[in-house]
Amino acid sequence: MTQPVTYHRTATVDGIEIFYREAGQRGRPVVLLLHGFPSSSHMYRNLLPALADRYHVIAPDLPGFGLSAMPSPADFTYAFDRFAEIVASLLVHLGVDRFALYVMDYGAPTGFRLALAYPQMVRALIIQNGNAYEEGMGDFWDITRAYWADNGPAERDAMLPFLTIEGTRFQYLAGASDPARIDPAAWLYDQMFLDRPGSVDIHLRIIADYQTNVALYPDFHAYFREHRPPALILWGENDPIFLPDGARAFLRDLPDAELHFFATGHFALEEKADEMIPLMRDFLARNLAQ
Repeated sequence: MTQPVTYHRTATVDGIEIFYREAGQRGRPVVLLLHGFPSSSHMYRNLLPALADRYHVIAPDLPGFGLSAMPSPADFTYAFDRFAEIVASLLVHLGVDRFALYVMDYGAPTGFRLALAYPQMVRALIIQNGNAYEEGMGDFWDITRAYWADNGPAERDAMLPFLTIEGTRFQYLAGASDPARIDPAAWLYDQMFLDRPGSVDIHLRIIADYQTNVALYPDFHAYFREHRPPALILWGENDPIFLPDGARAFLRDLPDAELHFFATGHFALEEKADEMIPLMRDFLARNLAQ
């Protein structure tokens, strides 16, 4: 079997250069992959070819992440509303009007905002450690909630370790069953971009804006109940950032969703792709026919 080719492209969207990975034949059903923090489309480097024999797979880097442009905050508002607008504009540029949506971490509120704005475009959801319920946010979020309440110097300084190589490595390895299955190049790649001049200020702005996602949770729930998109929930059950109760909570509003837990952490795809990809392929085959 011929290995599908992944292409690495850049498009100018709303005046900003957006990098994206693309695999599979155009004209086939589209699967849109939205990455988490502090990663980029790089986190989907192995998933794209695993789906590209049947689907047209697109994975962009959000502004300030990976190989997309990192404009000054004076020129670009680093907020989840704006991220959703950029993704929508990229889809227009690519001529995509319907898709299945894979979301993880930051990709979840970005994608769910896209679904709120364009519900007719979303054919199915794959949710991997991407939160939309208060139950998913435990003690890990105490420092962040303090920063939301008061972004003074002490609260800002308390956030900084999360942006270091130790913080990034923690996100990949915490809760992993077998760390040897996780490629260290993944967190080193992410950290290279976090360490760019100006990046810390940008990411603190994004972290501050994350509270707007929590405020939108009731709207996300209403979307789930009203539109009932087919949903596959894949969750690293040892994730200290988004807890398993956050995965179970989706079933209140998406009672027909398929829920699977894996013995790993936040970046579940890095360790458990061999278990997750067959579930995705089966789900998409049932819910994304031409």
